[in-house]
Amino acid sequence: MAVILCLETATTNCSVALAINGVVKAIREENNQKFSHAEKLHVFIEEVLAEANIDKSDLNAVAVSKGPGSYTGLRIGVSAAKGLCFALDIPLISTLTLEILAQQVADDNSYIIPLLDARRMEVYSAVFNSEKEQIRETKAEILNENSFGEYLEERKTVFIGDGANKLEAICSHKNALFINDAFPSSSAMASLVEAKYKISDTENVAYFEPFYLKEFMLG
Repeated sequence: MAVILCLETATTNCSVALAINGVVKAIREENNQKFSHAEKLHVFIEEVLAEANIDKSDLNAVAVSKGPGSYTGLRIGVSAAKGLCFALDIPLISTLTLEILAQQVADDNSYIIPLLDARRMEVYSAVFNSEKEQIRETKAEILNENSFGEYLEERKTVFIGDGANKLEAICSHKNALFINDAFPSSSAMASLVEAKYKISDTENVAYFEPFYLKEFMLG
């Protein structure tokens, strides 16, 4: 039985879930534009452990969203994850924030493009196929009316995340679908990190650093 604590702090959504065998048993999250991570994260950890009747010593691993995203949010989440892993001598698992967003799209015949706000008209983005496999690298890019045209011309394309509204304002393509109110959530991490745990796809706790991509996105 794999008991994994999942931490997602890459955006304004401070989110903690306790997953057992890839199924979420307890979750706490709060989306606060003022970034409540420093105050809420450890409280949420204690609450999900209590709800699931799991002691810290029962954890098999801690998983964390590694970015890209808020510089401050990522530091808080990764620091908490590494502290638990060191104290409990358990593995650290990481997953890309944009992959966590992509998991929230229930569509079996579309491209999935998560977009995270990186200020002004810039976003962090990646491209996934309908099987949630990443088919284009993660990068920061400035949006324009022709952005992602090659995918839109081929089939329906779902844009998800707090950066999707930027593209919606300038894109009128018939194949574009926008989900603007979605944020990365620890609830979407469970199956991803369970799969990584089974093949021992873990990080070096001492040397692991968040995937900032750009270090000036403060928050």
